[in-house]
Amino acid sequence: MADRAEEASAARSRRPWIGRHPWFLASTVLLALVLAVAVPPVLYVLDQLPETPLIGNLKQQQDDYPSVLLTSDGRPLAVFRQTWREWVPLSQVSPHVVEALLATEDQRFYEHRGLDLRRTLGAAISTLRGRLQGGSTLTQQLARNLYPEAIGRAPTLERKVREAITALKIERVYGKDDILEIYLNTVPFLYNTYGIEMAARTYFDKPARELDVLESATLVGMLKGTTSYNPVLHPERARERRNVVMAQMVRNGGLEPARFEQLKDRPLQVKFERREEQLGPAPHFTVLLRRWLIDWADRNGYNIHADGLVVRTTLDSRAQAMATQALAAQAGRLQERVDKAWDGRKGWNAQRERVDVFIRETPQFQAARAAGQDEAQALARLRADAGFMKALRADKTRLEAGFVALEPGTGYVRAWVGSRDFQRDQYDHVNQARRQPGSTFKPFVYGAAFELGALPTDMLIDEPMEYVTPDGKIWRPTDIGEPSYEPFTLRDALARSKNTITAQLMHYVGADAVARLAQAMGVRDSRLHAVPSLGLGTSGVTLREMASAYATIANGGDYVAPLLVLSVEDRDGRVLESFRPAAAEPALSPAADAALLEAMRAAVDRGTGAAIRTRFKLPGELAGKTGTTQDNTDGWFILMHPRLVAGAWVGFNDSRITMPDSWGQGARSALPMVGEFMRQVVDARLVDVKARFPAAPQPWSWEPQPPAWGSLFPMPEQVQPELVPLTPVNPYPAEYGVNAGPALGFPPVQPVVVPPVAQEAVERATVVAPPREPPRAVGGTAPRVWQPPGEASGAGPAPMPGVPGLRGDGYDMP
Repeated sequence: MADRAEEASAARSRRPWIGRHPWFLASTVLLALVLAVAVPPVLYVLDQLPETPLIGNLKQQQDDYPSVLLTSDGRPLAVFRQTWREWVPLSQVSPHVVEALLATEDQRFYEHRGLDLRRTLGAAISTLRGRLQGGSTLTQQLARNLYPEAIGRAPTLERKVREAITALKIERVYGKDDILEIYLNTVPFLYNTYGIEMAARTYFDKPARELDVLESATLVGMLKGTTSYNPVLHPERARERRNVVMAQMVRNGGLEPARFEQLKDRPLQVKFERREEQLGPAPHFTVLLRRWLIDWADRNGYNIHADGLVVRTTLDSRAQAMATQALAAQAGRLQERVDKAWDGRKGWNAQRERVDVFIRETPQFQAARAAGQDEAQALARLRADAGFMKALRADKTRLEAGFVALEPGTGYVRAWVGSRDFQRDQYDHVNQARRQPGSTFKPFVYGAAFELGALPTDMLIDEPMEYVTPDGKIWRPTDIGEPSYEPFTLRDALARSKNTITAQLMHYVGADAVARLAQAMGVRDSRLHAVPSLGLGTSGVTLREMASAYATIANGGDYVAPLLVLSVEDRDGRVLESFRPAAAEPALSPAADAALLEAMRAAVDRGTGAAIRTRFKLPGELAGKTGTTQDNTDGWFILMHPRLVAGAWVGFNDSRITMPDSWGQGARSALPMVGEFMRQVVDARLVDVKARFPAAPQPWSWEPQPPAWGSLFPMPEQVQPELVPLTPVNPYPAEYGVNAGPALGFPPVQPVVVPPVAQEAVERATVVAPPREPPRAVGGTAPRVWQPPGEASGAGPAPMPGVPGLRGDGYDMP
């Protein structure tokens, strides 16, 4: 026996070590299997860890720091928000909201530490069985809402891992109530609305603390799918989802079963009010500034929705309110006349052919034709649609207007009204609409003549003339009345807006010279066609350009680009960039400018703009010009004060609709807006009524005196020391002779285009005039009939001082 035991022991000793210890082999294999299963996921999680966001101050992170626009007198103008959000503490949220949220989204919220393994496993099993079910906790949902770019939203394993890691990070930093508060203030509810407070106000017109059980369940129910359960668009679906939420509240102990039975059949009772972007009292100005600020922020590394930029503008809150009131009052009075004129058998119903044209241009007509209806059927169906026809008539016959006011010496824009109602018409009639300016363009013709040596007292004959172009077309400029064949001084001709005299001056100085002068004075973005009719305002321009050009006249002939922004600051008040008025650019010589001002004073004192004195009783030095285009399509008036230039335009968006003779002229449509505005400005003592325009200088002795708005409109003290000049830019070819500077907030300047054919037509045009007697003496003194210098000696046209390279064309007097 002993021998056998020894032999067995010897045999075992001869076996390998692994065979003598089988438990080690089994444990090694088991460990290898565990590592093979566990290590890759661990390594994967460790690999994803650097990709997850760092958790900072989530409450501070979600605070909105929108950019703010301020007026020059420190009043809020607009706020640039990316979303509508108002942060409220958890204590200011209805407890029904919390009960509904926890019962529906995360019943064990206060038990887990960011991940609910039981719920996650249940969701996985349900998904494998074909019933897709979410397993994310509130903390995981919060992580996904706060960091959508870092975590992603695609249904992938990578997203779930990052979401889980971020949730664990959040739970380590924040308590449960803090997480609930952050979640409720950041969750989206459609219509660019975030957070429970703004959702309560948007859908039920009440704060979050006043939400009842039904309202709380409705809003929480939306979280499953805001679009699918939108109570505005899908009320029945939203009501069913609301009842599901309340049923979950019953199971979770947050709602009594009897109470649920009482409530489940109740209607939603939504009081929806969409939160529109608030653009303040100058919405068109705000939209323009927002585009500029976005570009500025992109170039300088800022976010206008998050970095709390403070933009101080040149707009004045008092002037803006006065301009808005004046435009609304006058446009409202005129609209009553329009509605009356287009009512009844003699109005809209009598314009059948024109109305049919309007109908054919609508998307509804195009859709009907695309659906297979012929033209007659589509017209008949739409004409029978009372709602459609009412809307079409309202759109076509809605009178529109624009108004702008700016300082001559600084270019500061003080008031800007782009339309009667921004909600109805977002088209900016100050900066976008290009309309024919009519007689408001004539000062450029007279300015060019004064540069050639003409005087306001020089005379031309009021007589009919024909301009025959090489293509055989005949242009006959006429006035409202018959020609008098009397001599008119240039001053009186401009004051009374005589087309015949203006056409003669255009023939003398040349359309090209007038176009260049208009551009030098401020008409820098619109294309001017250098043809004989240009002097009567046939090229479309913007109101902003015309007001800038008139500001040049009020500023002694020096153009200063319009300025919209004084400074940009960060939210701590540190000035990031500030802006000075652009350098003055000589456009019209001081002597010629003084002569032009004298003629334009007469237009206000006794000419077409005399209502400024007689009706509005405005004192002090004033000059200006009315403008009316063919068939009263456009009405204009621009008024110059030494410290402020204000202009208005009135008309219809569709130029085929015109104003009647009874009130369609600029003196009756646009002038009252400017007159009422200036009367309020004077009454409020916002301008000095004793201010004077620059006096006529001695030759080459002019020292410009740039006017300022005055101490009543000071720039903010913190801005003044930081002001820096803008870098001059000359976008014009050298041959134009114009030193143009940048216009902050406006599109790039386009040079005047003089088509070769049009220019040839100007140079080769002939003038046909009836025989006439020499001008009769006025006041016992023979009038001076103006003739450009250099004509008698054959020396050719003289250069125009103050506008380098700009010369008259030197045509003979008719």
